[in-house]
Amino acid sequence: MNVNHYTYRVTWSAEDNEHVGLCTEFPSLSWLAPTPEKALLGIRRVVAEAVTDMKASGEPVPEALAQKKFSGRFMVRIPSSVHRALATEAAEQGVSINRLVSAKLTA
Repeated sequence: MNVNHYTYRVTWSAEDNEHVGLCTEFPSLSWLAPTPEKALLGIRRVVAEAVTDMKASGEPVPEALAQKKFSGRFMVRIPSSVHRALATEAAEQGVSINRLVSAKLTA
């Protein structure tokens, strides 16, 4: 597993008055630092250590989101009234409900 393929981000923490480095694939890990650059370096180092420890103990290591294959399909349950409203709107626009919902999700 290449730790450089994980999804990292840095944001400001008003509560801590510092930048916080985060990794999507490891939501329980974070790193506080005075600069965004140091926060990114810190979280990358913590993730690398976590992956090393997980491998050493035989734990499964999370797959990087960037390496996952996505089918483009997912199921979502909604109230029947919302389903009816979407179906009506799709019919009025002359498109499938899938096309309508996809357009709404990407808007």
